[in-house]
Amino acid sequence: METTIASVFKAYDIRGLAPEQLNSAFALKLGKALAAHFGPKRVLVGRDMRTTSFPLESALIEGLTSSGVEVVRIGLCSTPMFYVLTGMAQSTKPFDMGIMVTASHNPSKYNGFKIIRGDCLPVGQGSGMEELRDAFLTGKETKTDHAGTVADDPDALERYIGQILALAELPESMPQMKVAIDAGNGMAGAILPRLLSRLPWLEVLPLFFEPDGTFPNHEANPLKVETLNELILKVKNENCVLGVAFDGDADRIGFVDEEGVPIPGDLMTAFLAKEILKDNKGAKVLIDVRASWAAQEAIEEAGGVFEFCRVGHALIKKQMRESGAIFAGELSMHMYFHDLWNVESGDLALLLLLRRLASTGRSVSELMAPLKRYANSGEMNFEISDKAAVLSKLKEKYSPEASFISEIDGLRIEHRDQNDKRNDWWFSVRASNTEPLLRLVVEARDVAVLNDRVAELRGLIQAV
Repeated sequence: METTIASVFKAYDIRGLAPEQLNSAFALKLGKALAAHFGPKRVLVGRDMRTTSFPLESALIEGLTSSGVEVVRIGLCSTPMFYVLTGMAQSTKPFDMGIMVTASHNPSKYNGFKIIRGDCLPVGQGSGMEELRDAFLTGKETKTDHAGTVADDPDALERYIGQILALAELPESMPQMKVAIDAGNGMAGAILPRLLSRLPWLEVLPLFFEPDGTFPNHEANPLKVETLNELILKVKNENCVLGVAFDGDADRIGFVDEEGVPIPGDLMTAFLAKEILKDNKGAKVLIDVRASWAAQEAIEEAGGVFEFCRVGHALIKKQMRESGAIFAGELSMHMYFHDLWNVESGDLALLLLLRRLASTGRSVSELMAPLKRYANSGEMNFEISDKAAVLSKLKEKYSPEASFISEIDGLRIEHRDQNDKRNDWWFSVRASNTEPLLRLVVEARDVAVLNDRVAELRGLIQAV
């Protein structure tokens, strides 16, 4: 049982089946372990709409307050709202820690805890998660005669909306636009109405805005194209300029253009990076190891410098801080902003895209067309027991003629043909940190080359 419980302490957060693994007893013990190990005096706590989130939140708060911790509870919120409120408090009355009860994009049978320090730096692999796991397993707690307090924050949402609008710097006059937004029955449905009420020029066709932790309509995961079916139909049937989809805790955002074509996360990263770099020439942008060559090229063309990063919010935010990067994006559709304490906000990403549409008068497909330079497989998943053997096999086969190799997160190998650029291609293969999967992405200049390499790699991976 201890091994099973230990396994919920992941690279980025705590996540597992609820209530089988994560239940009130777990949350109570976690609150005590957090208080004992990190010693926070003041903690912000939020939660999503999952059916198990309220009892987990209540037990977590009991564990904290029984250890003498002062808790500020914001209740139902998106993860970006939770992050930004933690960051905003630094200039007024800082928090020592923040804890968000959520399993992000995972199905309803899961739940979890995202933990950050008062400066918004996540507690993850290499930044405290291992020590927290050990404190939890040993039952570490603080003995005190003075119970902590709990206070609610009724103005939390309005402060978050104000911060996002201030950063978006929308012009006073915006053209009328119509967009379809799919909240996936997640937390975006609780946040967006307040934000949208401040945008009278925007006509929104809402899909699944009612928060429901059972996700009755579809999995709230815009990375899976099949979850976008209703959104695509709405965009095409209603002549929308754009379609938008959020995941369960609204920290990931997906887009489809006016023709209903999904936009990959790495290309949206490139698009937003170009927008941000207009006023920040020479700044650094992080892209994960699965990103298209088009993202690298767009960043450099806009006067920026790109740097590869590992996949996962805890790892990226740490690297952003260390490198001074102004923006970062993942294939999984997390978009991180330096001006938001290096945290993600799909709300801000949406406003920046709308601002660009307004300033150019062009369609989304027209704006994205210059970035569609390569043939790309998208991310493919394989259930492989011996992932290390696969990585070793692929490195041995493809590294001798490689033009570039990165091993910061799995393996990325690039091949550039000096005699014929049509033969250029690369692949990235890495083990998922959240699921028992090996993930593969392949890209090439030529579709035929792409298809050949995908078939070749698929065969090699499945043969192990």
